[in-house]
Amino acid sequence: MMEESEKAKIVAQLKAVVAKVEPAAACVTKYGGTMIERVPGQPKSQFCGIFAYKDHVSLEFTNGAQLDDPERVLEGGGKHRRHIKLASLADIVDKRCEDFLRQTRDLEANLS
Repeated sequence: MMEESEKAKIVAQLKAVVAKVEPAAACVTKYGGTMIERVPGQPKSQFCGIFAYKDHVSLEFTNGAQLDDPERVLEGGGKHRRHIKLASLADIVDKRCEDFLRQTRDLEANLS
């Protein structure tokens, strides 16, 4: 089981990366985690979410199946969503979270 303090550090760092990639985005507490809205106050603009579980933190992408992932970092086999499991702060860089956030930002901007 992951320490709560470690989960909190990962969540805080992910929020900082989101703010770097999409400065105007809003964090909304929802579904037991944090959903990120590209346009604050517009739930349909949610493009990802951050959720803390017992053994990891998950960065989840609304349309993750459309992201470029040649190294197969993203997990999940559904029609749309994909996620990245993070067990340490280093995973944020090692699993290219900023790159995936930039891709999903650009993808969502083109879909709207």
